[in-house]
Amino acid sequence: MLGSCLYGYEKLAEILPEVAKTGASAIDIWPEVHGNQREQLDELGEEDFAELLRSHEVSLGCITQYKLGPFALTKEMSLAQRLGCQTIVTDGRGPAGLHGSELKVAVKRFVEKMKPHVERAETLGITIAIENHANGLMESPDSMKWLAELRPSKHLAIAFAPYHLPQNSNDLAILLMELGDAIEVFYAWQHGMGCHKKLPKDQELLQLPGRGDLDFAPLLEALKKIRYAGWTEIFMHPVPRGVPIRETNSQVTDEINLSRKYLENLLSGN
Repeated sequence: MLGSCLYGYEKLAEILPEVAKTGASAIDIWPEVHGNQREQLDELGEEDFAELLRSHEVSLGCITQYKLGPFALTKEMSLAQRLGCQTIVTDGRGPAGLHGSELKVAVKRFVEKMKPHVERAETLGITIAIENHANGLMESPDSMKWLAELRPSKHLAIAFAPYHLPQNSNDLAILLMELGDAIEVFYAWQHGMGCHKKLPKDQELLQLPGRGDLDFAPLLEALKKIRYAGWTEIFMHPVPRGVPIRETNSQVTDEINLSRKYLENLLSGN
């Protein structure tokens, strides 16, 4: 899969020709401020958007909707179903900084609040994936494990973001195996030097696989062991949000392919 936020606010008609060049077949669209491809969908209309995808042999794999949050996805799920999209990523809402029994209770409350939304998702064939995001309910490995254990259906799942977790490859691999089929999306994304302060480009790009210090080999081995078949996104956040990670679309594509080659070499044992 190709995350459209890597290309910033570029027009879909300019991004879609790049998808096949990255070895991907689907796109993840985001609303402002990370990109505006979700708003472009509304501007185009569903029929023209779907035709644009067809013309480039690209599917809509995911809609990311932190703006709406997990409790306001009713219309978005219907839209996703009409467009053949089966995954929506959002965040988990609840207090941050909890541990132990308090964390379990908070995750349980969140899951209970999600039940009617998950029931609708199941009816529509949609999976709602919750990202483990910093400074929120789902910020820790324990919170992710509680969500996996307490979820009422496979249509509530996890979008696994290594960036937001301690950067220990072996610990991340163990967590992936513990979560197993609860993972719907895997972000090939590391912390590097972060994504909130403007940095020289070479430092900003350390978030990408193969550029920063995180060894993805144990993570990929864990994904193989659990027979992971969900979406994988080569991912990073530029600074400021909404700009592409490189100046031109072709440069963005080249950057994605560098990371893809790194991951493919690990998978093949090279």
